[in-house]
Amino acid sequence: MHEILSPEEMGRADRFAAEAGPLETYDLMRNAGAAVTAEILARFPDCTGFDVLCGPGNNGGDGYVVARLLHERGLDVRIWRETEPRPGTDAARAAAEWPMRVGTLGNFAPAAGRLVVDALFGAGLAKPVEGVYAEALEKTVAAKSPVMAIDLPSGVSGESGKILGTAAPAQVTVTFFRKKPGHLLYPGRTLCGEVVVADIGIPEDVLKTIRPRCRENAPEFWKALLPRPHIEIHKYERGHAAVFSGGPSATGAARLAARGAARIGAGAVTLLSPATALAVNAMHLTSIMLKRVGAVDELDVFRRSRKASAYLLGPGFGVSEKARVFAAAVLRSSEEAPAHLVLDADGISAFSEEPELLFAEAAASLGNLVLTPHLGEFGRLFPDLAADEQLSKLGKARAAAARSGAIVLLKGPDTVIAAPDGNAVINTNATPYLATAGSGDVLAGMITGLLAQGMPAFEAAAAAAYLHAEAARAFGPGLIAEDLPEMLPEVLKRFL
Repeated sequence: MHEILSPEEMGRADRFAAEAGPLETYDLMRNAGAAVTAEILARFPDCTGFDVLCGPGNNGGDGYVVARLLHERGLDVRIWRETEPRPGTDAARAAAEWPMRVGTLGNFAPAAGRLVVDALFGAGLAKPVEGVYAEALEKTVAAKSPVMAIDLPSGVSGESGKILGTAAPAQVTVTFFRKKPGHLLYPGRTLCGEVVVADIGIPEDVLKTIRPRCRENAPEFWKALLPRPHIEIHKYERGHAAVFSGGPSATGAARLAARGAARIGAGAVTLLSPATALAVNAMHLTSIMLKRVGAVDELDVFRRSRKASAYLLGPGFGVSEKARVFAAAVLRSSEEAPAHLVLDADGISAFSEEPELLFAEAAASLGNLVLTPHLGEFGRLFPDLAADEQLSKLGKARAAAARSGAIVLLKGPDTVIAAPDGNAVINTNATPYLATAGSGDVLAGMITGLLAQGMPAFEAAAAAAYLHAEAARAFGPGLIAEDLPEMLPEVLKRFL
């Protein structure tokens, strides 16, 4: 159930299911209404009545079915609508089965003790909610009425999670067959409440035809690929990760990242330090090795002699020409010893003036680049994509991955990981405790550590994002970045 369908893909799922039979589209609507009704009866048994707000389309059709089923149980139900459904549609058929009068939406007034069933607009909404529809939602918000949303809270884009006009937060949202991006992407995710995915009779086989390329990040996706050392393994066979350090006043970020790489399982981790920072780094390191690398010739010597398989450049490094030179040197690793590069923080910003130079190096590196920007860094490297209001966060990450040839991990409470081929996952287990200085450095180190152990880049980024959040959840209040690597052994035990 981890696949995520766009509104367009969900429409295709409905059509394919009806074409395959035995259910028609109206049967699916009736099943959807029955599923919502069952959740209402289970979760809101003490409501004195139900106000069902019905829109003109199929979402409204689901609302008519819900109202009829509640009415048949002897409950106090009122339907409010602005316009009738278009004749000949499934929604019109459902409306015709409603035996009572229908109120005008403009006259709707929420009342204490009554549940509002939001059946105005579903996931396919493409324009702002305005006029009497917006007024009805605003009244609901002002009255603090409990809301059950059908498919998505009206006003939330199923494609992007953006608020189109206005929306009323729901305590529970019942959607059908699979979640949509709007259930997982902010700010829409904050309005959905608990999301219930109901089975309405669409066969799983339709997914083989649709072939969705987005899913909710879950251990089932990458758990089998987590590195598992065998009894005779050598430390370097467990993976050698290298992390570039900044100057003497900016070394902490790199050490946090190196610790993350080590705790995620890399057998050897080396901090590559300029000469001016060797002493301060040496005072803080024990199991993590230290090597002087201040120029590209020293990096070349290290690469040939130590053969690290994954490098991290960026945390505390500084925005400089040296960052660009080092990144290019790693990405030009020979075919006999290809190396992954995770570019984070300053490493990303270093290419903001000439991003095409980075993309050219990435294109020649056989997909060995991982970018881990937050929204600000993303805007420096992909300013046109960041400014495109028509693109969702998922769409922006996918477009950036396709353009750069890299795995793009676009950070935030709804982190999106995208591959150049369009495959993507949305991470959903984040916690606000991760909003602390240095947590992103640890995440970048974790990705580097998994890459060093041979995990594929897309799955390594997805696994690291999930485990990073689980470590934060395990620690809880008071978390600082230094705590995250130390929580990883306990978290990993659940998956290995």
